[in-house]
Amino acid sequence: MYFLGFNWNPDGTLLKLGFLQLKYYNLLWIAAFLVGWVIIKRIFLNEKKTIQQVDSLFLYGLISIMLGARLGHVIFYQPELFSQDPLSILLPIRTVPEFEFTGFAGLASHGATIAAIIGVWLYCRKWKDINMLWLLDRMVIPSAIGASFVRLGNFFNSEINGKIVDKSFALAVRFIRDSDDMPAYKAMRETQEKTASAAYKAIENNPEFASLLESIPYRHPAQLYEAIGYLILFAVLYRLYWKTNKKDKTGYFFGLFMVGLWTIRFFVEYFKKSQGGFEESLGLLSTGQWLSIPMIAVGLYFMFRPSKQ
Repeated sequence: MYFLGFNWNPDGTLLKLGFLQLKYYNLLWIAAFLVGWVIIKRIFLNEKKTIQQVDSLFLYGLISIMLGARLGHVIFYQPELFSQDPLSILLPIRTVPEFEFTGFAGLASHGATIAAIIGVWLYCRKWKDINMLWLLDRMVIPSAIGASFVRLGNFFNSEINGKIVDKSFALAVRFIRDSDDMPAYKAMRETQEKTASAAYKAIENNPEFASLLESIPYRHPAQLYEAIGYLILFAVLYRLYWKTNKKDKTGYFFGLFMVGLWTIRFFVEYFKKSQGGFEESLGLLSTGQWLSIPMIAVGLYFMFRPSKQ
């Protein structure tokens, strides 16, 4: 008996309208922003701020986070796109090897975090009565649950999968659409299907391809590990905000979020397969772990820095 131990083979696309596609991943990003808006609205009204300030923050956050997440992914993990396919960096398309509407994919949490801080700085220049650290302390609460939504989106996309694990492991999952274990071109070649979606379905359901299915290994569902960790972090932050006076110490919530989020990320990296980047040149740790260390250090500083008298 396995707790998960199943084949994971969702199409990834919820709706198609011509060449336009609505993917589960994009839908969960939208859900993250909408839930975040509801939470930050409640917090702002509790702090006697205006609806105009809430709506303005939503716009600043949406633009900065999406832009930073995409640029962060390209800079840290796919710098070759700058020369090979520059249009795909900021547009939901791919032009190499052929034109394809991909939706917004390839988003890095490190880039999103850095860009969000820049966006908050710009927002606070507009609203002079809002302190930047005060705002960061409140923004991290919805950001934690937003991060959980994003990792669920990765799970639906069968991306950022974990390392190979024995099928007897309680949480083993076989990602049929894993880009390393069964890339689309191989699935189509082996099944003679005309589309990747049809090929993957054939591998899963057609007994003729049972040996092909068995060749795909089970892996850790690393995305779910992160999603659950971030959900717990959200619960902790949310409770601390409403039930304690920790929010009165400026910078504490921001620091706790940074330490919690990137510590979770650091340890889950041990269960992820390599995402590329500069880890081969530095060694010892993965790219995600190297990028997490300074984030944790920043968080510790804000948690334990002396309070101003």
